[in-house]
Amino acid sequence: MNGTILVVEDEEKLARLLTSYLKQSGYAVQCLYEGDGVSAWIRQHQPDLVLLDLMLPGTDGLDICRDVRTFSTVPIIMVTARVEEIDRLLGLELGADDYICKPYSPREVVARVRAVLRRVNQSVLSGDGPLLELHEEQLRVVAGNKSLELTAVEFHLLQTLIQSVGRIYSRDQLMDRIYVDRRIVSERTIDSHIKKLRRKLAALLPGQEVIQSVYGVGYKYDPNG
Repeated sequence: MNGTILVVEDEEKLARLLTSYLKQSGYAVQCLYEGDGVSAWIRQHQPDLVLLDLMLPGTDGLDICRDVRTFSTVPIIMVTARVEEIDRLLGLELGADDYICKPYSPREVVARVRAVLRRVNQSVLSGDGPLLELHEEQLRVVAGNKSLELTAVEFHLLQTLIQSVGRIYSRDQLMDRIYVDRRIVSERTIDSHIKKLRRKLAALLPGQEVIQSVYGVGYKYDPNG
């Protein structure tokens, strides 16, 4: 499979047609037919790209796009029949990656999907921007177009390490920064949190170990790990 595409389209016949073309091109496809619940679905399932219609029952596409951009960098292609909205979409006011006007050819949609995913993947591989983006208000970490939630301790551990790339922190130093209330914890507690954090990051960065152990000393963050 080339990735999972979420199609948000209230015209079910059109959604089925898009689904057929995308599946023929090797994509897995999920469809939603109204705006309510789309953001929650994206949070839970983390698709590789979203085809998002502008006019939807319930929450409209504009509000969905704004909301999604508070927690995810998933590529979004807006679909609109409202010509007057095009300038706003082109201006990237919403954080959309591309737009398509109705009526359209399904083949054109597939071509746009391929182009956006190729651009995103090339950006990640070339190292444009940080490897990981931290969103403290949501306790989320983002890599490419995928994100996950961390516990407060995991988030602040990762934040501490990322702020000083390559610096080696001892367990005592990490405990001082994470547990500002000076509660009594052991070094094993830090090791346990690091283990869980590594397991979560492996889902975002397969084959990479960005939090590295330094024998007898502690831990460091290496984006090239």
